This record gives sequence, structure tokens and C-alpha cells, in this order.
Amino acid sequence: MRARTLARTHGTGRTWTNWAGTVRADDVDVYAPKDVEDLAKAVSLAARTGRKVKPIGAGHSFTAIGEPVDLQLQLHRITGIVAHDPETGRVRVRAGTPLHVLNPALERLGLAMPNLGDIDQQTLSGALSTGTHGTGLDFTGLSGFVVGVEMVLADGSVVRYDDAHRPELVPAAALGLGALGVVTEYELQCVPSYLLRAHEAPSTLDAVLDGLESTVKESDHFEFYWFPHTDRVLTKTNTRLSDLTLYAPLPRWRSVLDDRILSNTVFEGLNRVTTAVPQAIPTLNQVSGRALSERTYTDASYRVFATQRTVRFRESELAVPREAVPALLTELKAYCDRRDEVVAFPVEVRFTAADDRWMSTAHGRETGYIAIHQYHRRDHAAYFQAFWSMARGVLGARPHWGKMHDFTADELRVAYPRYDDFVSLRDELDPERVFGNPYLASVLGD
Repeated sequence: MRARTLARTHGTGRTWTNWAGTVRADDVDVYAPKDVEDLAKAVSLAARTGRKVKPIGAGHSFTAIGEPVDLQLQLHRITGIVAHDPETGRVRVRAGTPLHVLNPALERLGLAMPNLGDIDQQTLSGALSTGTHGTGLDFTGLSGFVVGVEMVLADGSVVRYDDAHRPELVPAAALGLGALGVVTEYELQCVPSYLLRAHEAPSTLDAVLDGLESTVKESDHFEFYWFPHTDRVLTKTNTRLSDLTLYAPLPRWRSVLDDRILSNTVFEGLNRVTTAVPQAIPTLNQVSGRALSERTYTDASYRVFATQRTVRFRESELAVPREAVPALLTELKAYCDRRDEVVAFPVEVRFTAADDRWMSTAHGRETGYIAIHQYHRRDHAAYFQAFWSMARGVLGARPHWGKMHDFTADELRVAYPRYDDFVSLRDELDPERVFGNPYLASVLGD
């Protein structure tokens, strides 16, 4: 079958955009392989005819890491749990499986992911390949749970890295940026199902920063949201519970009111208003911050970790050594207090353990994350550029691969101890850059 025929089986010259609308590609050829063998044939044929291949999941990255050049592979037919071992808790999962599908499936097996981020709309491969993480100083990002990777290389061959097959490459392939091959399956080290007792409470930025060291160390999962132009903070502390009989979720009405109506519908309306009248943002942030109420509930871990997000925004998140968080956040507050920019979205702050994944933002160190956001109808450029400039003064600042940044390959090489090893592996596995695109060229070099 000729390359163009294969490529256009499921679509001809489509326009693709990511969730946030920050990346657009026109005249994209799309193919949805039915299985791994079909995928391998598509990659091999594309490579032989000089075409670039880029798989895509939910398109939830804000960067152009998933931007297609010639052929886009959609993996929605390569999904589901392949096998699981009840004794070890290891689970083999196809790469195209969405997290919001995987988590309930694991629960039915009596298992759970050790940690999760706060959005579950990504595919497993998209989340792992971009370095998705949650919070909790005793837990790594999601790629830290990967113990095996199966993927299709540029020549169409299928390889597996696990305990028995080149285990030294698992830390590279587990968070591969889409640069090494098309991942078709992950083996995950899961844990027995557990509950989270969630406690959310208002506070002030000074109070949180004063007690930050002990709070982060003593909590299973701690994060907080700071409202720019105010001193108001919402803290979130999640405590792990192994006793599943302690289940005590929010009443349905409270969940709908807080998480659907207030956090999404009303917040969307406020952002539309403040886009037209931005000078009202500081006052509205004060009102919103002071209107926060305390709540406690207990639910399945994945239902507590993930929150519903319907308001579209732009996001940038930078990872810094944990001890650098207070100073960077204080500098960001000073910038907002000057009102050089007015910002309606809260700033999110999280923490994770060190890991050994080569391209992980937490490689080799306990890490703090500061994420900034701007409503999609407002210009984010000046705010984001100011934040990136501040972070460049922090030794070892690393941008989240799926969130907006302007860090160059030369800067990233200094920040990542295994950067050159990863690039060398990319050169070995994909010398012709079959899986390349402009974003990967900018962060990994040509």
C-alpha cells in the first residue's frame, strides 16, 4: 500500500489543534492503527518514504510537543489493560488508554496508581511522555511508576525494555518526550486501592510559607493555590487511608456546586467579565479568596486527585529545587503586586520526590513546582515571560515538557544531568528524526 493511501485511511488533510488552542497544524494526514502490528507497518512505511510520524493522545499539552509534521497517529484503538499480576501489583496497559478510563479499571482490580496529577483527560502515553506529576514528597511523578516500556522504533521494529530486556533504558523510555519511538504499552507498578481524606482550607501566603517545610514533610500530599494581588491561599492536604470502609464522599449537591458550578461555570463567567474589565481582577481575587470555605471528605484516590476543568487557559509550570520555592514565589508576588500584569487565575504550588528518570523535572532532587495560568482569551505573553525570567535566576530550573516555556537546548543541557545520554539514545534509535518535530528540535537540538 502506498504511503499516502495508508496515511489517509482515516482522514484527508485535517486541521489539528491542541486542547488549549496554542498549537495548530493544517493539512494533517491521520491514521488510527488497529493494533501494534498495524502501527509498526505504518511507521516503517512512513520512514521509508521520508515522512515524519507523531502519535497524539488527548492533545492536552500546551507546548507543541505533539505537533504533527506529516503523519499523525491516533492511538484510541490501542487501549485497555493487557494483564496484571495480583501478587506484585504490576499492570500492563496499552499506551492509548485515557487516565479517566484506566483509574476505574484499576479500582476494579483492587489497585491504584501511587500518585496522580490533577487532570485525568490525558492518555497514559501522553501523561508519561511529558512528565505529568502530582504532589507528595514521598512520591515521584507518574513516570517513576513505570517498570517496563514497549515501543515501535523508526524502522518498524518492536522493542521492550523491562527487568529482563535492557533495564538500564527504562528510566529513559519511561519519559521519552515522544522522541525515541511510538510507545504502545507500559508496565506500571501499582499499589492496593486506597482512599484519600481531603482537607481543603483557606489560609494566607505568609502563613503557608512560614510553615512550608514541616507541612510538606508531614503531609502525604500537599499543595496550595495562591490568588495573585492578594495574600489569600487555598490549601489542599490529602491523607492516604488503607481502610476502604472510611469512604465518606462529598454529598452530590456539594460536589456539583463546588466543583462544577463554582469552579467551572461561575469561574468561566468571571473570566469573561474580567477580560473586558481587567482592572476589576484584583478586587475579584480578594472577594474569591475570602469566600473560600473549609471542607473535608474521603473518596477513592483517583477521584480526589483529579478535578474537572472546563475553563480553557494557558499554563506554564517550572520545576525548581524544593528549597527555592519560597523565594521564587515571593518574587512572583512582588511582580503581581506592582500590577505590571493583572492575573485572575490562582498560582498552583506542588512538591514531589526525586527520581531517576533521565528527562524528569525531578531527576536527582526533591522538587517544587510553580504553575501559572492565564485565561485563553487574554494575552499571556508578558506574564509568562516575566516568570521565565525570574526562574532563570534559580539554579537548575526545569520547565514542564507539556507546558509553555522558551527554554533552549543549551539551557536544558545544563539543567539535566542525563541530557546528553538521552540525546545520544535518541540519535541511536531515530537517527533520521522520523519522530521529530520543531518542538523536539528546539529542546533536544537537531
